[in-house]
Amino acid sequence: MKTAEIKRRYLAHFEANGHTVVPSAPLPAIDDPNLLFINAGMVQFVPYFLGQQTPAFKRAVSVQKCIRTPDIDEVGKTSRHGTFFQMNGNFSFGDYFKEGAIKLAWELSTKSQAEGGYGLDPERIWPTVYHDDDEAFSLWRQIGVPEKRIVRRGKKDNYWSMGIPGPAGPCSELFYDRGPEYGNDGGPEVDEDRFMEYWNLVFMQYEITDVKSKTDFTIVSELPNKNIDTGMGLERIASILQGVDNLYEIDEVRPILARAAEMTGKRYGAHSGHVAGESHPDDVRLRVIADHVRTALMLIGDGVTPSNEGRGYVLRRIMRRAIRAIRLLGWQERALPELLPIARDCMAPSYPELEKDFERISTYAYAEEDAFLSTLRAGTTILDTHIAETRKSGQNALSGAQAFQLHDTYGFPIDLTLEIAQEQGLDVDQDGFRRLMADQRARAKADAAARKTGHADLSAYRNALDAGGPVEFTGYQEVSRESRVRSIIGGGGSVEVAGEGEFVELVLDTTPFYAEGGGQQADTGIINVGGGRVEVVDVQQPIPGLIVHKARIIQGEVRTGETGFAEIDVTRRKAISRSHTATHLVHQTMRAFLGESATQAGSLNAPGRLRFDFNTPGAVSPAVLHDVEQQVNEVLLRDLEVHWFLTSQEEARRLGAMALFGEKYGDEVRVVEVGDYARELCGGTHVDRSGQLGLVKILNEQSIGSGVRRVEALVGIDAFGFLAKEHLLVSRLAELFRVPGDQVADRVEQTVTALRDAEKELEKLRAQMVLGGASTLASQAKDLRGVAYVGTEAPEGAAGNDVRTLAQEIRGKIDAARPAVVAVAARSNGKASLIVALNSAAKGRGLSAADLVKGALSGRGGGNADLAQGGGLPADQVPALLAAVEKAVGDTAS
Repeated sequence: MKTAEIKRRYLAHFEANGHTVVPSAPLPAIDDPNLLFINAGMVQFVPYFLGQQTPAFKRAVSVQKCIRTPDIDEVGKTSRHGTFFQMNGNFSFGDYFKEGAIKLAWELSTKSQAEGGYGLDPERIWPTVYHDDDEAFSLWRQIGVPEKRIVRRGKKDNYWSMGIPGPAGPCSELFYDRGPEYGNDGGPEVDEDRFMEYWNLVFMQYEITDVKSKTDFTIVSELPNKNIDTGMGLERIASILQGVDNLYEIDEVRPILARAAEMTGKRYGAHSGHVAGESHPDDVRLRVIADHVRTALMLIGDGVTPSNEGRGYVLRRIMRRAIRAIRLLGWQERALPELLPIARDCMAPSYPELEKDFERISTYAYAEEDAFLSTLRAGTTILDTHIAETRKSGQNALSGAQAFQLHDTYGFPIDLTLEIAQEQGLDVDQDGFRRLMADQRARAKADAAARKTGHADLSAYRNALDAGGPVEFTGYQEVSRESRVRSIIGGGGSVEVAGEGEFVELVLDTTPFYAEGGGQQADTGIINVGGGRVEVVDVQQPIPGLIVHKARIIQGEVRTGETGFAEIDVTRRKAISRSHTATHLVHQTMRAFLGESATQAGSLNAPGRLRFDFNTPGAVSPAVLHDVEQQVNEVLLRDLEVHWFLTSQEEARRLGAMALFGEKYGDEVRVVEVGDYARELCGGTHVDRSGQLGLVKILNEQSIGSGVRRVEALVGIDAFGFLAKEHLLVSRLAELFRVPGDQVADRVEQTVTALRDAEKELEKLRAQMVLGGASTLASQAKDLRGVAYVGTEAPEGAAGNDVRTLAQEIRGKIDAARPAVVAVAARSNGKASLIVALNSAAKGRGLSAADLVKGALSGRGGGNADLAQGGGLPADQVPALLAAVEKAVGDTAS
């Protein structure tokens, strides 16, 4: 059974049993600051489980795309670890509980394939239950599972929580016996390779607190509404139904692996057993390639691009591991053009958007591979230098610091360092490398911990939301309104009253203030409430549904429950709305000129200015920027109506509305249209007509990361002000050059060219002046006990290169058979510098340029025996420097 069909049957089974089908959220679409990617099927439903939001349905089913990277080093070595995977899940929010979950899971598992089920042999299914969950045990017995195949396990295996205070509960996991060729008999307690877990039923029925670990917590009470959260690994059930050894051999992965084997001349499975632990290293590498190429496809498909931080770094690491693995198998050319199209064809039956978007995906993937191959070439050169230095010093191992530098600075994998060093007969200090890596991880972990918000920090906000429900935002229709202060948050908790000068967070029952989001800055303004006056300086939505006003009480005091009047800064709101509408126009126009791959990757909409980040593999030419700017302003002249409406996601897609990568949208979405020119999903505020923007002026374009560019622009009166200043500048230059304004650029260019030519001529003249006396100075050399010595000061204004050339020129004009030392001092910017040059005959007398410079400068300076230099003393020390060198030469020569 194909994986796409397994997925279809799962959704159909639960939809037929009253579940609402919920689409997979994009991989980066999460609100949890502790996660980079969705890593479980229930993540997008967390607000429902925590009671932050009320679901529109009692039952849901989804197949969620997931990424997990903590076990990345185990990929390929086991039958069940993959970085990208799909999680089938069915969920109940206060509806059915244990009996319903067990019944539905058993039906789908064992129902014949002809009837739409998976047709698993019921005699080979082993359920596990939490050790004291007699209810679940009894329900499995009622289903017909014999007692000997129901295994009781402890908290480590069969108790689920999110790792924080909140909902939790026991689990019941389903394992399938794959047969004696996969290991020993006796159930999952004996062998989890033979008995593969394929479904986990979580019975969320308790509230826990004092959470110290997965097994150390306190159960407070039963939840008033008991929930079901299940997860069936799609790849795991596919490996069972397709009769293959592991998830790397299912239909969505095996073709990638097979092509990699063909490219490298390897025979997959020829030297491995059925059990993953019996795998040949070549097979492990082939699995890594297949898994990671598919993962890269899915990540880039969901809008992630390679970079050196956050999600982009995870993607970069995964891609580089795949490229490294295929090179270790012997393939030295570009690999992704061979493998990525196969991954696309494998996944397109489930995700047809991958085929449509493949040009964008492949552009980023291939560029990243090319960059990494360049890194490998550079790293190999540096590694060769380290190897030569190690041999020269008589050592037999590269240091941990050298290996770490290659890995950390140049991105050179430690595996390649080990392999190349071994080929050269050298070891690597792996312990030292690991210590440095551990230090780096500790620093990164500490930094991440310092930046995390964490669920526990949100308790005051959750209490405020629980007490009054979601805050209604009325700012689309009005800029002021009467509102009631629902709660005041200060000092980490709720307070009843706050006085003048205090900074607090206010929660109103309704508000016209826009909370920062979607790239749009928050509103500011004033709230007059009771006898107090409050200045709102920021507005945020710390948890979904709760809008908080960060404010300073500038007069009187504010009490919970009082009614007041909230009024936003209208001038600021209008300026921000102009910028936000302009961003939509720039986005649409960039796509028109650069192609649909130029998708938004971030934005900032501030009063009078915007910043727009977008995905594109290369720089945008000035000509294209000019055309984009002109077309946007032509749209303004058309004075198109700007309006918005609410609709379903499906209808919005049918209408062609743009959605942003990484954004999570609900079933109902807000579509903003600018006439027939632009249509986009957006929750921000906008103008009524495009003509109200006045003018859009693009200022610059630059790179902000691999494959991501940024344009900045001014809007409205700010754009007019910028152009007015530009006009004054051009007028002043036209006046100075006495040419019309349209000729200023040409005249400036001519002037700059002339100045550069003049500077080159001056350089030539200075060099001639400096070097003109070299012959005379050489002929006047002093004899210091058989050593020809010239000590002189360079002409004033001589450049550093000229001074060095003068010393070498004088040295060259002295008979090479005669020991010669030349010292040239110079004054520049109030400081003295010294250059000493000597010939081979002088070195034969025991002289060294480096020693002479360091002796004159009290240890400062550097160079070698032939030529050295230094400086930093006051300019009036020039005579003393020359005298010191002369004395040292005489003393050494004697």
